[in-house]
Amino acid sequence: MTDVHTRNLDLQVEWYGEFLRDRFRRLLDRLDLSQAQLAAILGLSAPMLSQLMSGQRAKISNPAVLSRLLQLEGAVGERGWDELPQEEQHRRLIEIRAAQPSTLSVAQGNPVEVAADPVPADPVASIQALLRDVASATELQGAAELLEPSFPDIAEALRVLGTGRTQDARAYYARITSGR
Repeated sequence: MTDVHTRNLDLQVEWYGEFLRDRFRRLLDRLDLSQAQLAAILGLSAPMLSQLMSGQRAKISNPAVLSRLLQLEGAVGERGWDELPQEEQHRRLIEIRAAQPSTLSVAQGNPVEVAADPVPADPVASIQALLRDVASATELQGAAELLEPSFPDIAEALRVLGTGRTQDARAYYARITSGR
């Protein structure tokens, strides 16, 4: 593996909590889809999905694609997904694909109407993705250090949600949202 691939895979773990190939592979296996079919649902090209899985690329650049990934992971992770009739599963996959306009429509200059997103299936993954899209781990850590003396709770949130492991971030989120 080249240094670029290693770096990209390291960045994926930093930004998404794990390798994208693992996330995509779970969906491919769970839904019995080809990479091209998964790419179509997410709004990616099949080659881009392959590049993300192989580590040739590190980042999902399009926020709509990341949103669809989170929605898809949430849908198939719901209790009862396996009991749904195949037609209903297919309908839900189509809904996820249509949830937001692709950037292709915007790039072609077509007007688009963006509906409000539903509550993300995994708010921790959404928060981590947002923080990691706006700043590097080093920048988030630096911001946390600057905030620590006056705003320790915000500093902790930045550290845990922005630079921590997904497992730790989920535990932190559960603790904060439960009011304990």
